[in-house]
Amino acid sequence: MKKRWVKAVVAAAVLLVAILVLVPFFVNADTFRPTIQSELSSALGRKVTLGHISLSLLTGSLVAKDISIADDPSFSTSPFLKASELRIGVKLGQLLFHHSLQITDFTVDSPSIQLIHAANGTWNFSSLGSTASKSQTQTQQAGALPALTVNELKIANGSAELSSLPAAGNPFKCSNVNLTVNQFSLGRQFPFELSLDVAGGGTLNLKGTAGPLAQNDTSLTPFDATIQIKHFDPVAAGAIQPSDGISMVADFDAQVTSKDGNMTTMGKAVASQLKLMPKGTPTPKPVNINFNLSDNLSSRTGLVNDLAIATGGVAAHIAGSFRHDSTEPVLNLHLSAPNLPVDQVEDLLPAAGVTLPSGSRLQGGTINANLAITGPVNALTIAGPIELDNSQLAGFDLGGKIQGITPISGTSGGTEIQKLYAEVNHSPQGTSFSNIDAEVPRIGSATGSGTISPADELNFQLNARIAALSALGGAIGSGTSSIGGLLGIGSNSTSNSQSNSSGIPLTVTGTASSPSIHADVGKILKNAVNGIVGNSQNQQSPMKTLKGLFGR
Repeated sequence: MKKRWVKAVVAAAVLLVAILVLVPFFVNADTFRPTIQSELSSALGRKVTLGHISLSLLTGSLVAKDISIADDPSFSTSPFLKASELRIGVKLGQLLFHHSLQITDFTVDSPSIQLIHAANGTWNFSSLGSTASKSQTQTQQAGALPALTVNELKIANGSAELSSLPAAGNPFKCSNVNLTVNQFSLGRQFPFELSLDVAGGGTLNLKGTAGPLAQNDTSLTPFDATIQIKHFDPVAAGAIQPSDGISMVADFDAQVTSKDGNMTTMGKAVASQLKLMPKGTPTPKPVNINFNLSDNLSSRTGLVNDLAIATGGVAAHIAGSFRHDSTEPVLNLHLSAPNLPVDQVEDLLPAAGVTLPSGSRLQGGTINANLAITGPVNALTIAGPIELDNSQLAGFDLGGKIQGITPISGTSGGTEIQKLYAEVNHSPQGTSFSNIDAEVPRIGSATGSGTISPADELNFQLNARIAALSALGGAIGSGTSSIGGLLGIGSNSTSNSQSNSSGIPLTVTGTASSPSIHADVGKILKNAVNGIVGNSQNQQSPMKTLKGLFGR
């Protein structure tokens, strides 16, 4: 009895194998090729070309070789999609016994996809499906495909290349592209999941719902999805050019919603090695970024509702507008950083291109900044006031760095800064500082202006009133108050206007990491001598005092 069952099972297995091997030879699946090509071309609004089609009973599908979907001719003559194989899942019973084609799924294996973005904002896939006029409720002819309605649509192990028209920079390339769409239909909403890899080790996962397909412009199809991006290096991936000066390795988590051509993106990012300027230095610690953006895909304008760059529990906020209707996006933003503790944001300063003297660092105090960020992203202008209050530049002896006068004591352990205010204007041509107003308790005060060139060369002209020299007042005497004023000493009778116009001229050159500070001795002596000659009541010789001042 047992042997009979064994023989029956073996016979059934042999019969099944025979069916799997022999039936495809008796079913000419290639006869369906014109129908499939025609219906796919009609549904997509593009010419679809298929190679030889065979039947695979093992997978329950038709296998089409060498699939090609034409591109919009206004973008390219090369195929929009090209793959060596397309598997078309079918209902085998209907195919074998009724010669009827009922599609259940599509799987495109290892396709290469070409995505092109034109200067006017349109994509080469914008017209996909725009000429499809069949409704899912229409009765289909025997042997014809439904209006591209399938249980599952898959792209497996694909690659994609994103470029612009006209060409600008290198294309953005993606690999290991996998897309799964369930209950796909042109006329209703469907769930989807997309994953891909980018150069530099980054990965992207997008999961949500989309549809129905926007007939006039496929890129305006509504969708609602969550997006996760891991280890994204925009420079390595080709999304940002190295010359832009922005770099990071970041993880993103966001919710993206698009409806009626309006897209909103809300989420957070953790950016390591963040650098915001060409002359910047990557941050040593990760920086948290929360963002809330909206974008009108038709007008190609958008809003930065809030972009919070946070470190150490405090944040600088950026808000404003942008437009991307040209080769480079154009920004019109405002950065607000009120009373940020220096100790918590100091790591961000080098990332923003702020260079301190070598071996020094800021300790304590607060920073205030209100900056306008305008222009194309590759040539931004950043302008506005910045103020540093009640801080210390540790490791920098300002009193001993002023050349041309006897070193001023009291700053060897670091330079205390009561106030440092300046109006900044940064552009690719360099950085200028105007209305500088500095209060350094152990030294005095200074006003003036200056520039930093793109090569990091300093050129500052300052007028300093050295409070540490006030002891000279007794030696100079009341009869030489004009000299005292020139040295920044002044007297009780000196008016405010006289006080503002007198002082020691200082020139700052070198670089930010190695500044060179010179007192204009010649100008001081010339003014001092003129003051002596002009004072007929002068009864003392101040030259000895001046020699002491200049270390002679």
